Amino acid sequence: MSTEPEKNLINKPKAEVSDAGHLAVRMALSVIPVIGGATKELFNTIIAPPLAKRQAEWMEAIAARLIELEKQVEGFKIESLSNNENFISTVFYATTLAIRNHQKEKIEAMQNSVLNTALNIAVEEDLQHVFLNFIDELTPSHLSVLKYFDDPEDWLKQKVIPIPNYSYGGAITIFYVAFPELAKNQDFAKQLVSDLSARGLSRNWESMHVMDIRSSMYGPKITSLGKQLLAFITSPLK
Repeated sequence: MSTEPEKNLINKPKAEVSDAGHLAVRMALSVIPVIGGATKELFNTIIAPPLAKRQAEWMEAIAARLIELEKQVEGFKIESLSNNENFISTVFYATTLAIRNHQKEKIEAMQNSVLNTALNIAVEEDLQHVFLNFIDELTPSHLSVLKYFDDPEDWLKQKVIPIPNYSYGGAITIFYVAFPELAKNQDFAKQLVSDLSARGLSRNWESMHVMDIRSSMYGPKITSLGKQLLAFITSPLK
């Protein structure tokens, strides 16, 4: 693909999406019974510019990643996405979620979900919608814990954290080795795990305290649904 088409593909969404975002917030403000000059000024000087910037950056990133996806995945063509209704719906919905988030980890997760939808990932359409809501609701800390739960021992190796040679104990012991900051705030740790468990993504908080052999201490704490979510938010790009 030539350089010129790539530039067009990346640049084209910027103005359109920015205008759409500006209009969307103006429409939202218009439902307020009384809007004075101060409110309009607030919108024009404080709200509108960063909103437009977020949307432009989001669409630029999506366009750039789709171009890269076309280069890496044999048989994948960007043009074919215009007929992919699920992809179009996912882009629109993910965009509305992304522009109200500023945390890099969550935005990247949403970007990856769009790419995986473009590749027709083996996740049911309804479940994809549920997963996008999960990304919106959860925090980067939730996502980090979920990735740890997928393979605690491998996670420790990747983070270059020394692996304790325990032969018996509770999974919570290893969890606090992986996340020492949560060991200092155990109420928050319990909330994170409970939130994941409530959504069917991981084991519950109580199970983390059950004494067991080493293989269970270091074994996965993620559910099948949790694995599907991780696959959905993991980049398909090399």
